[in-house]
This record gives sequence, structure tokens and C-alpha cells, in this order.
Amino acid sequence: MSGKHNSLNLIEESVKFILVGTTHPGNIGAAARAMKNMGIKQLGLVSPKEFPHEQAFYRAKAAVDVLEEAVVHENLKEAVADSIFVVGTSARNRKVPWPIVSPKEAAEEIVSLSQKGEGKIAVIFGREDRGLTNEELRLCNLHVHIPSSQEYPSLNLSQAIQILAYEIRLSGLSTEGKLEKQEWDVPLANNAEIERLIEHFDQVMQEVDFYEVDNPRQLLTRVSRFFRRSKLDHMEANIFRGVFAAIQKQLKK
Repeated sequence: MSGKHNSLNLIEESVKFILVGTTHPGNIGAAARAMKNMGIKQLGLVSPKEFPHEQAFYRAKAAVDVLEEAVVHENLKEAVADSIFVVGTSARNRKVPWPIVSPKEAAEEIVSLSQKGEGKIAVIFGREDRGLTNEELRLCNLHVHIPSSQEYPSLNLSQAIQILAYEIRLSGLSTEGKLEKQEWDVPLANNAEIERLIEHFDQVMQEVDFYEVDNPRQLLTRVSRFFRRSKLDHMEANIFRGVFAAIQKQLKK
């Protein structure tokens, strides 16, 4: 796809992040910044304690436009009323288990739905201190859990948003084929070139008396293994041989 209807444009048009009961206005600003970094610009706020607030705009830096367009809702039901799919972030085990997916799996589902252009997709983030309630999570089609360390599992709100937004962007780029490995600018050295390089190295090491007397071939075997696994290109192989030739030239002086 290209132009207005490529994967990233469709994500921007359909995906919205909703923050529930955010206590600190600075966290709202940091969240907006994390979102815009990854190309997500639709922000909903459910009963924020303080918004609008100068601290939020200060922390947003160049993402002030995200805050200016943010929509404030009285409750989560209202915020997700127009959404065809709702993803809730969950950090706690629940008495009644729900299907839990990783951020990567959630992102793939979100991007797949966004490509159909059938409606809004909401990703919900809970309060800084206690996340989403069970009642709020029941409004979600899917629960996503960030597998942080058990020793210190608590994530800052903007960190959690950055992780989800990053995975969504990564999945979108993958859908567009923009994550394919870049073609190398020089062809890889063929086997004959690598063999000549190893032989040249062997010559230089003999000339400088580098080898161990007891087992001179062991070092050469390891060097050979190094050169072969390094996937040297044609130019790199020539550079090494040029270095070896320069060493030999100095030795003859």
C-alpha cells in the first residue's frame, strides 16, 4: 500500500489510546509524547484528575497537538462506545481468568483490524497506582500483559504506552514490508576470496613468529572460523588483505 491508505496511515486513523483516571497531569503529557513518537495521535482521557494542565503540556514537548485534540470522557463506557475492538492493559492476575496476550500479539491483532477500516480500535491504560478495575476490563475484547520482572513489575504509565505503541508501529511497518533487511552495498566475498585471505593471514603470522610452537594450526583454525562466520563482503576482504600486505612490506624494510 502507499499514500493515504498505507498501513501506518490506517493505524493513525483507527487506533486511539485511552487513559483512565490519570492522577498526575505530567503523565498525560509524557503519554502523548510516547504516542506521537510511534505515530499514534488519538488520545482519550477518562476522568483525569487535572486536565488541561500546564505540566501536561510541558511534558508533551512536541506532542502538544495530541493534547490539544484529546477528548475527555466521563466514563470508560462512553470512551469506547464507538470502538469495534477494545484492548485493556492488565498487570494483575484476576479471579476470573481472561485470555491474556503479549504486546506483540495484541499489536498484530490491532494492525490486522485497522487495515479493514471498519471503525475505531481502543487501547485502554489504567490508573498509575492500581490499573483498571475488573468492571472496566470486562468492557475489553482482549487483555494484554507486559511481562515485566517479578522483582519490580511496576511500569510508569508512559513506559507501558511506549511499549504498546512501539509494537503496533513495528507490526504496521512489517505489514508494509518496510522491515526487510537492507540490501548490502557490496557483494559478499566468495569462498575462494576467504580462502586467500586466510592463507595471507597465515603467511603474515609466520613472518612475525606469532604462532605457538606446540600447536600452530589451532590458532589458524579459530581465525578461519572467525572469517567464515563474519560474512565479509568483497571490499572488506580486500581491506584485510591490504593490511596484511602493508605489514609484509614493513617487515622487508
